[in-house]
Amino acid sequence: MLSVDIQKRLGDFQLQARFETGDSPLALLGASGCGKSVTLRCIAGILRPDQGKIVLNGRTLFDSARHIDLPPQRRKVGYLFQQYALFPNMTVRQNIAVAAEKGRRAERAAELLRRFHLEDVAEHRPRQISGGQQQRTALARILASEPEAILLDEPLSALDLYLRRQLEEELRCALDAFCAPSVWVTHDQGEACRSCRQVCIMESGTASGVRSMEDLFADPISVSAARLSGCENLVGAVPRGTEVQIPLWGISLRCAAPAAQETTALGLRMQHLRLSREGMENAFACRVVQSAPEAFSDLLTLRPLSAAPEGPMLHMEAEKGLLSAGDLLWVSIAPEHVLTLR
Repeated sequence: MLSVDIQKRLGDFQLQARFETGDSPLALLGASGCGKSVTLRCIAGILRPDQGKIVLNGRTLFDSARHIDLPPQRRKVGYLFQQYALFPNMTVRQNIAVAAEKGRRAERAAELLRRFHLEDVAEHRPRQISGGQQQRTALARILASEPEAILLDEPLSALDLYLRRQLEEELRCALDAFCAPSVWVTHDQGEACRSCRQVCIMESGTASGVRSMEDLFADPISVSAARLSGCENLVGAVPRGTEVQIPLWGISLRCAAPAAQETTALGLRMQHLRLSREGMENAFACRVVQSAPEAFSDLLTLRPLSAAPEGPMLHMEAEKGLLSAGDLLWVSIAPEHVLTLR
């Protein structure tokens, strides 16, 4: 179990991170500059929090009240940096072996070279291997040290799409086999959803509370969480019992349950919007402003017919070639898919 409850000020930026995670990978999801990497550095011992406490499997890594601050080498925390931080003058084998216990270096290096399919490049230096091989080498080096937790700082950000998906699967399998706390920092909700079963949302330096991925997508609660979870349509709203008014669109939508009085906005996911017809539940008329072709569908930009000029557009996917700019259509969404947000 990894327990984090810390505060750290860097200039005008204030970090407040509070969460716990067990043996399943946790996604720390947030926009760039929100404090995700700062949190990892504090856990690893690279940065010192101003106050708070970090505990890993019952061992206190940091406690400001008790003046405990273990150095990085004593924390048993592996850190996969964005740029991998391999030793340039060492071979792949040497990069892995150097992290292992002295008496087991050759054995551990051979084992991890096989596991990560690096045997053919074992005697190469980092500059002689691909980005994907560099990442596998960096992860193998972390595992060679037999850490009690692994931190991953946007590990796929430097890779192209094809390689990213391939290595994402490899990382996911490695973390599942690791069976210890791991924290995966990302701003990509798709990556987070595929790789982690739990998520902690971070916004403007504040991270608190861990939720399941299913809960995040079904009920994001806040506008910022909905945006980070990939909700494409966000609009201001006023709760009216089981209905919610959308003044900027001039419509009302029914919800599955009474909306909380704190509701200030609605979220409508593209995947839940359906082509419909007049008279259907939660149906409203729109005009196509733009139809942008994608690989297997069209991305439609719509304006509700009753919308105010300053109202936001609505986005949804449709069958390729089905609709064009200027077309009129009816759109609907099931009440259980209307996300009420604060």
